[in-house]
Amino acid sequence: MNDKEQLDQEINPNEKPLMEENSEMEMDEIVDETEGSENASESGNSLEQEVLELKNKYLRLYSDFENYRKRTSKERLDLITTASEDVLRDLIPVVDDFERSLKASENEVEGSKVREGNLLIFQKLVRILSSKGLAPMEGLVGKSFDADTQEAITQIPAPNEEMKGKVIDVVEKGYKLGDKVVRFAKVVTGA
Repeated sequence: MNDKEQLDQEINPNEKPLMEENSEMEMDEIVDETEGSENASESGNSLEQEVLELKNKYLRLYSDFENYRKRTSKERLDLITTASEDVLRDLIPVVDDFERSLKASENEVEGSKVREGNLLIFQKLVRILSSKGLAPMEGLVGKSFDADTQEAITQIPAPNEEMKGKVIDVVEKGYKLGDKVVRFAKVVTGA
């Protein structure tokens, strides 16, 4: 003990020295810190779990939003490409009538001004429809019947074994708008 501590002891013999008081206080603080660290580790674990749950929730929400964004953009693109489907479907019979008219006028004298005018109008109409995405199904004769794009009107006996189950004749052309069938091709199949 130093002189100050001895003097304190002589004046107040029942009091503990200041040094001991401090060490008891420090011990209490250490015990409190240890208990606090256990509580902190428990609360730290619960905080980590909460953070993980929030991250998972965020990732699910983000992926749901991405799926929604992709789906709506795809729907919007489909809507744009098929928005004119009704108008195009209504124009297809006009194209059919033009084709029949041109076939009927084949016997006319070459150089007929009316036939040339009709042919120009027909070509222009077909070009406009194709620029909008409407395409006729061509080259169906001799290929296998496809129920996804064709409608069988009737079956006739196949002229040979190779033509069984295949398209023999096309009664009415089919049309597609992009990948979507606007009008099914009406065909005759071989039995």
